[in-house]
Amino acid sequence: MSWTDERVEILKKMWGEGQSASVIAKELGGVTRNAVIGKVHRLGLSNRSAGGTKAPGKEKAAPKVAPKPKAPPKKPAPKKEPETAKPAAEAKPIPARKQIIPAGQPLPPQPSANEISPEALASVREIEKGAKKLHLMELTERTCKWPIGDPATDDFWFCGLPVQQGKPYCEAHVGVAFQPMSSRRDRKR
Repeated sequence: MSWTDERVEILKKMWGEGQSASVIAKELGGVTRNAVIGKVHRLGLSNRSAGGTKAPGKEKAAPKVAPKPKAPPKKPAPKKEPETAKPAAEAKPIPARKQIIPAGQPLPPQPSANEISPEALASVREIEKGAKKLHLMELTERTCKWPIGDPATDDFWFCGLPVQQGKPYCEAHVGVAFQPMSSRRDRKR
């Protein structure tokens, strides 16, 4: 089936009258509803005229809506005594709005829930001084993958020292990353 000028005129006329694509397809014969919709869009007829009519016998009855029960009359609110200034202890603090940081910007320092002992930090700092300072593409399964620095800056690298057996980090970083449960519990008190 091809779209002849005569068929296109019938399509335009029926579409302008508000006929559905299914009804137009039946009238034209040899085309599907989707073919009619496609031709309508290609012709730029998507907007229908305001005074269109629907296909006969296709009207739907309006759904019946149950009447709403009347609400009981509202009672007048009790009179309030004039408010005095509340003490500062009762006033609730306004929660701070979380800051949104654009991509690529360094993150501000975050409070740590798990505080690490100063001895462990000193040990890690000493180890990091002798680290290989590898970039992501230089890491292997035998190199420590502990990130150091801010990933958004050029001064970011990975430790690169030999890993502890079965762990992704060197001995010093394993001591920081994998802490025994009892020591974590003790610190929270």
